[in-house]
Amino acid sequence: MSISKKFPLMMAGLSLGVMAACTSPAHLNENDPNKNAKSGALLGGILGAGVGALVSDDKGKGAVIGGVVGAAGGVVAGSLLDEQEAELRQSLGNEDVTITNTGDRLIVSLPQDILFDVDSAAVFPALRTDLLKVAESMQNYPDTTVQVIGHTDNSGGAAYNQALSERRANSVADVLMDGGVDFSRIQTFGRGEDQPIASNLTAEGKAQNRRVEIVILPNAA
Repeated sequence: MSISKKFPLMMAGLSLGVMAACTSPAHLNENDPNKNAKSGALLGGILGAGVGALVSDDKGKGAVIGGVVGAAGGVVAGSLLDEQEAELRQSLGNEDVTITNTGDRLIVSLPQDILFDVDSAAVFPALRTDLLKVAESMQNYPDTTVQVIGHTDNSGGAAYNQALSERRANSVADVLMDGGVDFSRIQTFGRGEDQPIASNLTAEGKAQNRRVEIVILPNAA
């Protein structure tokens, strides 16, 4: 490869290296309200550079352009997630509901014990109010895809747990649609007992594993 072709690739690598340094954990303040926008810029820049290099005849130029465009898109997506996270935290008063912002998605986790009765897929009326607040937030940020994922502990048979997790995910999705979220935006999944986040050897661990997660994903530009 000639020096003229190597140079743009070197510049692309240098640009992404600087971006990575600026958005590494050492440089990101956990209390920075824009931390996820910066994280989104990094993710978008890396992905954009890779795609740009693949689709462009001039690989180095494509990587640079793709990295810049991807970083800009990542900033926008990360900023919107920061805004929606703040809105949800303000509107949801239930301390058992947790919200996690990973920089590329929001995860609203609801323990099944506050959502459903034992072996039931009917949402408790009290939690329906919280779900409708989530639905309202989703309408304020329409350019997202919503995944509703049901999980169980390992009590009982695996086939029964799988079916129960699917029914519960569908019940939560139904409430979100009742709140105005369009059917086309929602995907439902049942994971049964396959994705525990705690040990199933204790009652506390089982309670953590019984949950429904609402994952909010910004749509690709």
